[in-house]
This record gives sequence, C-alpha cells and structure tokens, in this order.
Amino acid sequence: MLSTSAAPRRAVLMVVDGMRADLVTPELTPNLHALAERSRRFSEHRSVFPSATRVNSASIATGCHPARHGLMGNTIAFPAGDGWRPVSVGPPGFRDDWRAATGRTLWTPVLAERLRGDAVVYSNSSPGAAYMQDPDGFGVLHHRTGTFAPRPGLEPGAEPEHRRGPLRHGNGVLENLGYDGAGDAAATERFCAALLAEPAPSLWTLWLCEPDHSQHELELGSPEHRVVLEGADRRVALVAETVAALRSRGEDILFVVCSDHGHETVEAVVPVADHLVEAGLKAAPDSPETVLASSGMGALIYLGGNDAPDAASIAGWLRDQPWCGRVFAGEDLSDVGLRPGAGPAVAFGMAKREASNRFGIPGLGHVAVDGFMTSEAPGLGNHGGLGPYETRPVLIVSGGGFAPGRSREPTSAVDIAPTILRHLGAAELDPPMDGRPLPPH
Repeated sequence: MLSTSAAPRRAVLMVVDGMRADLVTPELTPNLHALAERSRRFSEHRSVFPSATRVNSASIATGCHPARHGLMGNTIAFPAGDGWRPVSVGPPGFRDDWRAATGRTLWTPVLAERLRGDAVVYSNSSPGAAYMQDPDGFGVLHHRTGTFAPRPGLEPGAEPEHRRGPLRHGNGVLENLGYDGAGDAAATERFCAALLAEPAPSLWTLWLCEPDHSQHELELGSPEHRVVLEGADRRVALVAETVAALRSRGEDILFVVCSDHGHETVEAVVPVADHLVEAGLKAAPDSPETVLASSGMGALIYLGGNDAPDAASIAGWLRDQPWCGRVFAGEDLSDVGLRPGAGPAVAFGMAKREASNRFGIPGLGHVAVDGFMTSEAPGLGNHGGLGPYETRPVLIVSGGGFAPGRSREPTSAVDIAPTILRHLGAAELDPPMDGRPLPPH
C-alpha cells in the first residue's frame, strides 16, 4: 500500500553510470558537487560484486545481492549439455534467453513489481542493464530498443495486468537514441518533460550510459574524459532543477542520485582462459567443463561435467597467479554476495595497485579477457572487481526527511530500493530484501 499523505509523494532515482565518488569535485562536476553539498552524501557507499552495471542494476532494482536475485555477473554461463557456455547479459535477447534457459528471470521482485506497476524507467544503458530494472514488465520501460509495458498502449500510472510474461513493444519514446552523451541528453530532456507533465507514477528512474560508456575507451582524467564528465554533470543539473520545480508545487520528492560502480585504469589484460588451458585446468579455450565468465576486473568460473576440475584446485591455482587478487570458492562465495552451489564455483578479483595513471587518477588493475568486450586495453577505464575505486560509486539523497551533510554509515547498492519503498509508504517487504532503508540523519 502506498502512502496517503496529503502532500503527493514521488521518488526520482537518477543513475549516472560509472561515476566514481572521488571524481565528484567542484572542478570536474560542479553541479553534482553542489547537489551533494546541499543533500545527504553517503561517503562509504559501495557497489555489489562484481562491480559491473548489469549486476548492480539488478541489485538496485531488487534491494538484494546476486545470491538472492540470481544475476551473478555482466557475463554469466548457461548450462550446455555436459558443461556450460558463456553468455553476455548485455544484448536485447538476453532476458528472453535467460527465461528460456532457467524458467525465470530475476529470482526476487524488483521495485516495479513491488509497487504493482506504479513505476517508469527511462534508460540509455545497455539493453541487459535496462531490462533488469523491470524484466517482467510490471511498469513501463523506455529504452533505445523500444517502449515496453505489460500490454500495448499502457500509460504511465495505469493499472497493469498483474501477470508475468514477455514484454510487449509499444510506442517508442527513446528509440533510435545514441548510446552516448547525446543520447543521454535527449533521454534526460524527455524524462524531465514527462516528470513535470504527469502526476504519476510514484517512482521515476533515469539511467544514463555516461560516463561509463566512454570511460571504457578513454584514459581517466584525460581532456576527453573531462568533457564526458561535464556532459553527465549537466544532465544532473537538469533533473535537479526539475525536482526543485516539483517541490515548489508542494510535492514530497525523494531524490536519489547514484552510480552503480566506479572505474579504474587497466594496467594489463590477462588471457585467463588460455592460462587455465596451459595449467591443465581447462581442455581447450572454448571447452564447456571449465568456463570463464569475465566482468572485466572480476570474473566467475563455472565447472561442470565429468572432466571438470574441482573448485579447490582452481582456487588454489588462482591464488598463485601474480595477476590475480582475492579468490572465493565454496562457502566463501557468500562473502561477496554470491550463492554457493547456484552456478559459479569460483569468483575472483584481479590484481590491483595503488598507483596513478598519467593524468593523476589513482587505481590500477588487471582485466580478465572478455570475449564480449572490444575495448579492453591498458590505459583505458574498466571495472568489475574489488578495487577501492571501482567499488566506490556515488550516493546522494535529498528530500524525504534526509538531512544535509555527510554520512559515514556503510551503505550498499542494495539499500536504495528499501529507501524508496519507505518513502512511498510501501507495506512490509515480502519477500525480504538484503538492504535496509538509508539513515536520514
């Protein structure tokens, strides 16, 4: 049940993909910095592992770690006969392929479902990340690939049919936008116009692709990177102005600005699968018994079939490699929010160094070769592991009773959903979430 307070309540969630917290400065992002100064800024906020967009999209939407929502990485593996095959979560067809392979999508409800469809998403991220905000079509999802709703022509705020099933394609609001800053700009303008014009739904989400998209192809701190940051910063200013206009009308708006993860500089790209073959732990680069699913600076290993090595052997070998960081296997998988026995047998982060790139941005790390990425190269940005900067996203909250100032309370991506539900007056969380509402003071 939603709040019946006299002042209309809504929540606005804005995700600036890939924005690392220490780059929120008066010089690089003046609007974001000014917003943080007049809001509640959570300086100990962290992403879930892997620190990758699609995983964190699911965690932000569900309030749960991967162990509970089921999406374990930017790349995962599907059962394939006597073993596994790696699959990218990014393409538009992933959601339907996942449902076909496993019989379901996410294992626990997203915000749109808990709010009975009283939610709309505008996303310019990858399809896989966008679809995880509402994979079963309870609300309305606007994306470059189309507008999706439980039935054709569903207007934001209308009562949806309460059923799961394939999303249906409606009238496109963001179709044909670029996967870049210009696309983000158009998406933001359309989001703000709709937010001002429409009294419903209660939850509005805007997810931008920048600076993440460009950081994979740029050196962090470079002049070109600064231009991308400036563009994302302007998008934040426009949404903040729109929220201020709604508040001036008397609406009680909870405004959450966050990112899903940060970025660090690639020091080296490591062909982990080839090394597994050389070590006798994998039959061939494309063999199904030992499958590497990389999220960049972190990765998962799936084991299956009669010829698969045991997880302890893989974990022990990984710990001996100079390019590898922390390793988790068996019950230790729960230490990074994964579920033992639910797919990956081993998880690991790549090696890190506390050093700076040539533009003075700290954080260097290794990357596990990912056959689904084309921009992995030393000097460029990446993420997906356990490094101190890639796991440190932004979290800024205003309205909804949040007092301005800096909070050093440890928080996580899983705390965003329960905070939104508290503001909207949602009933008890059933099933429960891993996160908890953020402290307002």
